[in-house]
Amino acid sequence: MEYDFKKHIDNPLFRMISQSCKELGVRGYVIGGYVRDILLRRKSNDIDIVTVGSGIALAKKVASHLPGNKEVKYYGAFGTAMIKYRGVEIEFVGARRESYDRNSRKPVVEDGTLEDDQNRRDFTINAMAISINEDDFGAFLDPFDGMSDLEDLNIRTPLDPDITFSDDPLRMMRAIRFATQLHFYIDPDAFYSIARNAERIKIVSMERITDELNKIMMSSRPSMGFVLLDECGLLKYILPQLTLLKGVEVIHGRGHKDNFYHTMQVLDQVAEVSDNLWLRWAALLHDIAKPQTKRWEDGIGWTFHGHEFKGSKMVPKIFGQLKLPLNEKMKYVEKLVLLHLRPIVLAEDIVTDSAVRRLLFDAGDDIDDLMILCNADITSKNEEKVKQYRHNFEIVKEKLKEIEAKDHLRNWQPPIDGTSIMETFGLAEGREVGVIKNAIREAILDGVIGNNFEEAYAFMKRLGAEQGLTVVKEIEAPVIANNQGPVPSKL
Repeated sequence: MEYDFKKHIDNPLFRMISQSCKELGVRGYVIGGYVRDILLRRKSNDIDIVTVGSGIALAKKVASHLPGNKEVKYYGAFGTAMIKYRGVEIEFVGARRESYDRNSRKPVVEDGTLEDDQNRRDFTINAMAISINEDDFGAFLDPFDGMSDLEDLNIRTPLDPDITFSDDPLRMMRAIRFATQLHFYIDPDAFYSIARNAERIKIVSMERITDELNKIMMSSRPSMGFVLLDECGLLKYILPQLTLLKGVEVIHGRGHKDNFYHTMQVLDQVAEVSDNLWLRWAALLHDIAKPQTKRWEDGIGWTFHGHEFKGSKMVPKIFGQLKLPLNEKMKYVEKLVLLHLRPIVLAEDIVTDSAVRRLLFDAGDDIDDLMILCNADITSKNEEKVKQYRHNFEIVKEKLKEIEAKDHLRNWQPPIDGTSIMETFGLAEGREVGVIKNAIREAILDGVIGNNFEEAYAFMKRLGAEQGLTVVKEIEAPVIANNQGPVPSKL
């Protein structure tokens, strides 16, 4: 395919980098993802420049010519530099060749030629280069026919894949990530090589692996990446808990669904409607404890009682193992895994105000995301069953809106707090106060009393009287921000 690359780089920025190369007496090339994305017609703000010389010296020269504000960083230990300028990141590196020790993915680096630098690239589609030199500005350099691989939607290594993947095992993850993001195939030789070298992933830091996992997770169809990870044998080293979901066991002719592929479908259905990375993680882990809770019960069939509770308890360990953040993001995933059955159960039964109040109270601000997850969790092959579920699910959503508008229970706190209880009855902090506070909360959630100070205060005094407590001080209604009005819902 003939292609005019010059028109894509014939602008003041690349001309200025070209002039800087000329002033230093070195040759320079645009290489890698920026060239690939030109052919894929994708916008890219990341530019990689390789020079047969010093990347840092070229970056300094370019920085000296750039007008206005710019951010420049030099990484002397790696011989690289980065310039951020007007929303574009330009990385400079000297052409090099690399050799590896088997027990490390950190190479021994030596100065090299452009050919050496292209040889060390991970895939043919990332080894293509465009000259920015004055004498052949815009010339396309494609020694491994990466353009044909782009046309064929093919991920292939420039050299022997066993060498490419053994030298730097992270490239195995990158192959699967690129295939998932671009909807490409992995060349059979490369894929079988990943399977042969899968154990080598152990020498890669979990932080780097998880960075690739998150990129797979944020693709338009993340299931593609996880299925590939499983098929090539990488998944068992990265997230073995997920591989345990695979398979169907049959007793008396009755089998359960394959929970691995069910999870993949749920993940994709969440990805269709939300770009929230952590909601996608909740989808991936929502059934993670099914293998540990699977039981056959005569007269009932297969059960997974308590898998939502056990699964939520597994989330912190998995996040720790993957070096994911052990903060509110983890707690969010933990909560959604714990609650993911609740709306489904509501949809199966008569939808009571009390059950909806409790769901709103427990989910808080995450109720909308929980409903997305639960809707995605409906994956039955029985069309009538799915139709009925979705009909009932809409009833639950309407009930949630109605109760939320009426009772304002999102991120709700009862109108009577512990301090009010202590002041009213002259009590010290202790168990007795907690019992009364919980009773008020349950009465509101059950609809016994309204969600307002007056009814809650009268209820509290009745409770106190039943327990032999005397009112020592009448108090006025405090101003509670959470009870000022409903929080807008996307339901």
